[in-house]
This record gives sequence, structure tokens and C-alpha cells, in this order.
Amino acid sequence: MGGQKGDANGVANGAHSAPEFEFFGPHVPGVLVFVLPMVLYGLIYACNESGCMALLPSPSVPGFAPSMELFSFKALFVYLAWFFGLACAHLLAPGRLAQGTVQPNGERLTYKLNAFTLFCLTYLPALYFGFFTDLLNLSWVYDNYLPLLTASVLFSASLSVYLYASSHKKGALLSEHGTTGYPHYDFWMGRELNPRLGMFDWKEFCELYPGIIGWALANLAMAHKQRQRLGYVTPSMVLTNVFQLYYVVDALWNEKSILTTMDITTDGFGYMLAFGDLAWVPFGFSNAARFLADHPQNLSAAMIVVILAVKALGYYIFRGANGQKDAFRRDPSHPSVAHLKTLPTERGTKLICSGWWGVSRHVNYFGDWIMGLAWCLPTGLAGACSVTPYFYCLYFAVLLAHRERRDDEACRRKYGADWEKYCKLVPWRIIPYVY
Repeated sequence: MGGQKGDANGVANGAHSAPEFEFFGPHVPGVLVFVLPMVLYGLIYACNESGCMALLPSPSVPGFAPSMELFSFKALFVYLAWFFGLACAHLLAPGRLAQGTVQPNGERLTYKLNAFTLFCLTYLPALYFGFFTDLLNLSWVYDNYLPLLTASVLFSASLSVYLYASSHKKGALLSEHGTTGYPHYDFWMGRELNPRLGMFDWKEFCELYPGIIGWALANLAMAHKQRQRLGYVTPSMVLTNVFQLYYVVDALWNEKSILTTMDITTDGFGYMLAFGDLAWVPFGFSNAARFLADHPQNLSAAMIVVILAVKALGYYIFRGANGQKDAFRRDPSHPSVAHLKTLPTERGTKLICSGWWGVSRHVNYFGDWIMGLAWCLPTGLAGACSVTPYFYCLYFAVLLAHRERRDDEACRRKYGADWEKYCKLVPWRIIPYVY
């Protein structure tokens, strides 16, 4: 099985190296393929217009609301029209070209970047026609949330099957993580590194376009439904939309930065990314806004100030840490970073062990999580008591812990004994004095 990593398709790994597995071994991903969709269905089952799961004083779950249907051809058609319409717009609309990183075969791919343009062409008209005219009923997304989720699950699974089958074509450049010889694991991780149809890059498109823009539109639809019911949009719904919209805009505006991430450079495009991009992001991350559409929260002025302070704290840590790292990489002698203590490595590079990066090895993750908590806080105490509206910050904690372990293993291989020295200098992984 290890020999598959060194085949003629250009995977840079030794022919006799044993496969390495993430997600607790080769078999767990085969289970996750079925479990993760159930999580998304469970969020709707546990919290909707009929009620919300309660833990105290006695556990209760409302189940799906009577008005909900699991599947509809109309929702499937709308979802497919959204995906392929956006794909056509991506190909036809103007965009700047950017080079990706060097691939294992020594080549660099060219990407067309116009995610922010397409966001403006979809979100702004939806905002105007949905809230300032009667021409667009955005609440339809809320009313058909469950069948739209089913459509996304079916499409992402179908796309994953296509990607797995097409990865066996001659000359495909494969990811070392998706060529273990365990079909269910490789289906999850993705075999082909950057599957394309001409200039259309499946992975880069799915990473940013339909799911992330769709997430912003889903949140907007929840605000529309709340206004339809109450006659106005509550401050808690505004906070949720604005906080998450800032994340969306930042990601789309800085589209080029995704070309250097592990998702693009290292991971294959399989079920993990396809389902995550197309179903998990738009339907998992809009969970808090959906809760507020069903269960509006009237926040006090003091609570609003607290939420804004939590968001500002997370942003301060996140941007401060990342900015310090980026400044050091650009110019270690710059006055803003020249004072930092570093650990020289045998590779000829230096590891920062003071400043933000002396607090913990991934202090930026801590700031990122605090901002995620701020996304959930507008759901108030009612949300905390039912847990489900706080799904994002709970999931995000698990994701960041997994990502940190993955990064730690990569750094151990990269730096060897120097990484052990660094860990002694900076013992905390994410949260100082806690983890």
C-alpha cells in the first residue's frame, strides 16, 4: 500500500514508506461520512420553531417541526442552480490571475480569483431586493432549510464519488494523504490534489464560493424571516450577521491567501473538503442565526457591550499574533519584531519564543476561538441552556485542537530535536496555563 505514494502520478513520498493516518486511523473516516450529515440534521431536529432541546430541568428534544419536509425537488433544483450558476459566473466574470505554490511535480497552477466580486453580485442584490422591496422572499431559504440541507448532502456526496473516480485517470497528481490503499479513507481525504475541468479548479472554487457566500446569504435569510415575524430585526440577529459577515468578507477579499493553505497545497479534494465546504459551512455555521429566527433574544445594552468586548479581545489576540509572525517573516530586523527572542534551528530558520508566540504555540487559535464564542453569545442564556446554538464554538474548539495536533506532528518532522527544545520554552499548546 505504501508503494502507491511513489507512483508515476507524481506523489512526493518514498516508495516503501508506510501510510500515515489522521482521524484516529484508517476506518474512522468511513464512519464520519455518515455521522457528520447526521450532526447537521440533529441540529435542526434538536432546535427549530417547535422548540429547542433542553437539558434542564429535564432533557427534551422537539423533533422536526410539522411543517418541515426532508426532501423536495424544488430545493434540489435551487441548490443545483446556485452551485452551477455561481460556477458559470466564476468562469465568465472578470478576475485577476494568481500563481499557486509549487506542486510536488514542480509545476505551479494558475487560479482565477473573483470570489469577492461574485459575493457583491449576489449578496448586495439579495439585501436590497429582500429588505427594501417585496421582489425577493429571502424567507424561502428558512422555510426550505431542511430540504436545502438534504440537497447539499446529496450533491457533496455525488461530487465526492465523481472526484474519487476521476482521480484514477492517467497522469492525475495525487495527494500523499489520499493514496493509502484504504478506499474509504482515501475517499474521505481525497486522492487527487487539484482536480480541474480546464481552468475550473474544483477545490479552490468549493472552498470559497458556494459554501461561504451561501453561509452569508443563509444568515441574511434568517434575519429576513425574523423581520417577517416580528416586523423588525433584533440587535442579537444584527450582531450575529455582522460578526459572521466580516469573516466572510475578509476571506473573500483575501482570496489569494487561501492558495498557500494546507487545504490547497497538501490535502486532496475528497469528501472531507467537499462536504465541509458545501454542507457543513453554510448549514452548520448559520445555526445561531436560525436559532434567533425561531427564538428571538432581547439583549440588554450591558450584554451587547460584553459581546462586543469579547469579540474585540479575540480579534486583538488573533490579529496581533498573526501580524507579529508575518512581520517577522518579512523582516526579522524590523523595529516591531527585532526584540523578540528566537530559537535558531538546524534548518537555518528561527522559531519565535517570546511576544505573542511565547504565550502559547498557537495563541492565534485561542484568539480565533474567542471570536467564535462571540458569534454564539448573541443567542443569550436561552441558547446556552439548550447548547445547540453554541454548536459552532464547541465544534471549533475540537477543530482547533485537532489542527494543533496536526501542526505539531508536522513541525516535529520538520524541525526534529529543535522542536522539542521549542516546546520546553513554550509549553502551552493553545490556552496558556490550561492547554
